[in-house]
Amino acid sequence: MKKTIAMAMTTLALSVFSSPHAEAADVTAAMDINSAYVWRGVTFNDGVVLQPSIDIAHGGLNLNVWGNLDVDDYDDTLDSGEFSEVDLTASYTFGLGPVEFTGGVIEYLFPNGADSTTELFISAATDLIWNLAASVDIYYDVDEVNDFYAVLGLSYSRELAEDWDYSLGVSVAYAGEDFAEFYAGGTDDGFFNYLISTGVGYSVTDALVVGANLYYSDSIDDDALPDSTVDTTFYGGVSIAYSF
Repeated sequence: MKKTIAMAMTTLALSVFSSPHAEAADVTAAMDINSAYVWRGVTFNDGVVLQPSIDIAHGGLNLNVWGNLDVDDYDDTLDSGEFSEVDLTASYTFGLGPVEFTGGVIEYLFPNGADSTTELFISAATDLIWNLAASVDIYYDVDEVNDFYAVLGLSYSRELAEDWDYSLGVSVAYAGEDFAEFYAGGTDDGFFNYLISTGVGYSVTDALVVGANLYYSDSIDDDALPDSTVDTTFYGGVSIAYSF
């Protein structure tokens, strides 16, 4: 499975760059500096982290490499100054009427020695009214967990002033029993976590954007996401992104 996915990602990358229109690919390099690393409600580091990424888009195809570098050692449970996670994502986006669909695969790599794993995902998003948008995302781990995590989200965005943008989002997630047990030590399936996010972005130039974001995430069902794995609920950070 892993070799097949790696080959598929490599083939996709080669097809993008070997295309006669490869010069039209959009490349964005970004860096987030956050006060914690919280993934789907689970605290992986309650201290400062650096999260660089590079994104390559060509038509509906998208390749992304994302990493988490721990500045804080999380009470000596992590190696500070080293990457604890690297994610490789390949996806394709297309529109069907008013709905935009995205499907893809994520390979989670853990340089600290933990077993890597693979998720397939599909998402659907549509604009509503008054700058509102709704989305549904479904992830299924086909490797270490063999279970799902699903998210229903509602977001609001608008332009505050010239070159300034504002966003607000809220989402709730439901997880299968095996997912809850593997990642959080949960004992049952159920509503896993909720997330409230807000942020502002400023376009310094057409290519350079800086921003600041705040998040609040917590458990919904203690049987699915026990409080013992939620060390951090409120966190935030700054970001910078440059498009080539």
